[in-house]
Amino acid sequence: MQSTARESSLRTVEAGQRVTVRVPATSANLGPGFDSLGLALSLYDTVSVETADDGELAFELSGEGADTLPRDASHLVVRTVDAALSRLGYRRAGLRITAENVSPHGRGLGSSASATVAAVLAAAELVPSDERPSREWVLQLCSEIEGHPDNVAPAIFGSLALSWQDGEAFRTAIARVHPDVVPIVAVPDYELSTELARSLLPSSVPHQAAAANAGRAALLVHALTNDPSLLVPGTEDYLHQSYRASAMRPSAELIRRLRDEGHAAVVSGAGPTVLALAGGAAEADEVQAAVERFALGAEAAGSETRWRVMRLGVDAEGARVEVHSR
Repeated sequence: MQSTARESSLRTVEAGQRVTVRVPATSANLGPGFDSLGLALSLYDTVSVETADDGELAFELSGEGADTLPRDASHLVVRTVDAALSRLGYRRAGLRITAENVSPHGRGLGSSASATVAAVLAAAELVPSDERPSREWVLQLCSEIEGHPDNVAPAIFGSLALSWQDGEAFRTAIARVHPDVVPIVAVPDYELSTELARSLLPSSVPHQAAAANAGRAALLVHALTNDPSLLVPGTEDYLHQSYRASAMRPSAELIRRLRDEGHAAVVSGAGPTVLALAGGAAEADEVQAAVERFALGAEAAGSETRWRVMRLGVDAEGARVEVHSR
């Protein structure tokens, strides 16, 4: 009864509005920054949302996930638009959504966070201008939906996000990344669910490991913002990567090889993508060559895993919103 009363009190957003949101992919954890550090990458998903008064839902989807994702009200973007509008005291009638997915799904590059951020930002633009919320409000709702802010914060604000929870509130601080830092991602052709990756973690770790990890996380922030020469020691992790290695053996082996060669390689998010943080263009070339050698060697040895390597930049702006005039 309360839900029905709540729904009947919602106002309908004006038809004929169209909003496009472009959201960067993200890499969370970055080694020791478990559930707290996230980096925005120059790889973008785009979602356009248009309101109509016919009560119908139309969904056009291309790119990653186009063969498997739903195109009805069960899609994450639709559910999140509805949730955000309801939180703002509104509902929609008809909806036209166009989504172009570039970021690989189920690979640890924040694809669900990108969809969540795009949907909430789009919904925020559909309400009257004097009722539109701040990006801090967007951070709160997106973090609630995702369960943590480590991916949504850099997707919203760009750059390096240092995030934490303060009571019921989610907070983030944004740091600018040193211009010499070059992210390289090696994306395997297999997926790993975040739920499975988290299920492999122990409920507690020794105090010594926690202390060591805290030191490396602090060092990593300094390395990313001031001194990239410290990226290798700064990315040493004691909390999660070793526990998850059994679920992504090819990725774990690639990380080991890259680190043995002196490169700052880590699991991107929950995996299985491998992220390497190079300290300049020359090292980025070395990392790409090392990944290609590894992939060719593994293939020659009979491995069925195939790798896609992308040299990216750090996105310093975060999600971009474009409102189309009628």
